[in-house]
Amino acid sequence: MAAWDLSVTVEDLGPDAPPVTISVASDLHVGGVILKLVEKTQIKRDWSDHALWWEQKQRWLLRTAWTLEKYGIHADARLLFMPQHKPLKLGLPNGKTLRLRACFSNPVFQTVTGICRQLNIRHPEELSLLRPVEEKKKKKDKDAAEEIYDLTEVPLSSVSRPSLYNGMPAHFADSPQMEEIYKMLSATQPPPAPEVIAKQYRPASVVDKAHIHGRWLDSSRCLMQQGIQENDRLWLRFKYYSFYDIEPKYDAVRLSQLYEQARWAILLEDIDCTEEEMMLFGALQYHISKVSQSEPQMVSSNSAAMDDLESALLSLEVKMEGESSSASEMLENMTAPELNDYLKIFRPKRLTLKGYKQYWFKFQDTSICYFKSKEESIGEPIQQINLKGCEVAPDVNVAAQKFLIRLLIPAPEGMNEVYLRCENEQQYAQWMAACRLGSKGKTLADSSYQSEIQSIRSFLAMQKTSSGSHGNATASDESINTHSLVSPRYHKKYKTKQLTPRILDAYQNVAQLSLTDAVMRFLQIWQALPDFGLSFFVVRFKGSRKDEVLGIAPNRLIRIDLGVGDVVKTWRYNNMKQWNVNWDIRQMAIEFEGNVNIAFGCVTADCKIVHEFIGGYIFMSTRSREKSDTLNEELFHKLTGGHEAL
Repeated sequence: MAAWDLSVTVEDLGPDAPPVTISVASDLHVGGVILKLVEKTQIKRDWSDHALWWEQKQRWLLRTAWTLEKYGIHADARLLFMPQHKPLKLGLPNGKTLRLRACFSNPVFQTVTGICRQLNIRHPEELSLLRPVEEKKKKKDKDAAEEIYDLTEVPLSSVSRPSLYNGMPAHFADSPQMEEIYKMLSATQPPPAPEVIAKQYRPASVVDKAHIHGRWLDSSRCLMQQGIQENDRLWLRFKYYSFYDIEPKYDAVRLSQLYEQARWAILLEDIDCTEEEMMLFGALQYHISKVSQSEPQMVSSNSAAMDDLESALLSLEVKMEGESSSASEMLENMTAPELNDYLKIFRPKRLTLKGYKQYWFKFQDTSICYFKSKEESIGEPIQQINLKGCEVAPDVNVAAQKFLIRLLIPAPEGMNEVYLRCENEQQYAQWMAACRLGSKGKTLADSSYQSEIQSIRSFLAMQKTSSGSHGNATASDESINTHSLVSPRYHKKYKTKQLTPRILDAYQNVAQLSLTDAVMRFLQIWQALPDFGLSFFVVRFKGSRKDEVLGIAPNRLIRIDLGVGDVVKTWRYNNMKQWNVNWDIRQMAIEFEGNVNIAFGCVTADCKIVHEFIGGYIFMSTRSREKSDTLNEELFHKLTGGHEAL
């Protein structure tokens, strides 16, 4: 084969160095090219992380056994020889910035896995990288350089499978500086100053939120292909709000970063909550910050093995006790108990002003039926609602004695919404627990029914403001910066002296919680908010003349009217038969059971991002305990990539 000259720019020689020219033939493989380059540069160093990047085609030449001919490389190819791992500035959910070496040649999915391994975050599939939103900068701030925590010295070999030492990856135990970084990652941050909150970007509308969600990187392409350069800044965030197997013993970093992401979502009003909920969130933040000063780490993993043994013994004990129950008890458990009571029902339809009507309700197996009165409950019900697969959301305001259960019931053309109104806490706790079990396909005979009632009641107790003198006593002797604990809307609405007693009242109910329990409780309440886990995109539905919003949640798609902000339709993933993308016209088409077809083009984001969100949530639902250690990356790309990834 005829020899010809190939010019390659070697990054390590510096930006002004001329390209290195080597003599090659078309049947020379990429590994041979690299060998010739290294010999010609005469630099003694470890080149194992280096690879060739083909600039015109925007691709890495990672298959070193492929020949130049097979790749289609000729003398005019602009090739760069450089490391695959380069420094990246990473904005964390807690607002801190890390500098670490990330892989620029693997798909982003693998790059994130590598980053999470380095930071000791389990289940990296829930996170991803996005381009940051520009923050409002004041002239004065220009001089204040931000603090950057540097992890670029961590050897790459230790990242591939870091060994744990005292519960943290060994590379964090190397020096006091590294230990400090781990502390920053795994401990919750103190409440931010009100001026810091005010400086952050706050999405003013659903469209603003949609623009942020348009910034996610494509998981199936590498950083270089998406225009990310060395030392660029990206955000690491939880992308899929489907958190699997949270275990405080092993998840110190994951839990603390998840808490920070939730806290900022609430402080910047990225997710709506009621005033009562905001006071409770404020009280929990105050408590978490107070407790974390005395017990800085969530859980030290030294005792993890001991705890495992204890919990195994405990569950054995419970099993032994459970097995020795009497025959009468077993009979009692086999016949499912019933719930009967008068409740009020309301079906919100557009332009109706009819209020709640009272009926006699009966809960049996996994469904609710209702009758005009108790006397007529022997006959046919007015309607029977099967709860299996439906969504149950609380709408409660204890102070105003409002106890609503919102049911979203799957139907072929979308979701039907029904509100049940309870009279008091007792009734609400029983019916809410029943609905939650019913939605999972469980009856009232299930052992978790009583504990579900208990957790609902303790949740309500936390929202109760404890009136009485002791509330004011604490207010006077505790200095509390309330404007660091609530969103800016409340800074304008209330003075500090009005907020303090309300937050401290809510604080009475959570003051006994440990740090881990308080963080878990904060996340539970966040996950119970009606808008939790929604990512928004502006889309144009086929056949429609105006832009609308598509909300993507862990278990459903929501069509939202942009003008009014009302939910028009809801479709659940478990009714989905197939979905595909026409890449030429960038349009997504989805088919649901019952011959329901929808199609839309994306306005604020590439349709690959939307496709990836839907496929990603379906991937999240396939994870199971047995396979929890190994990630099926191939399945992830199959579900999220469309034909492009293949």
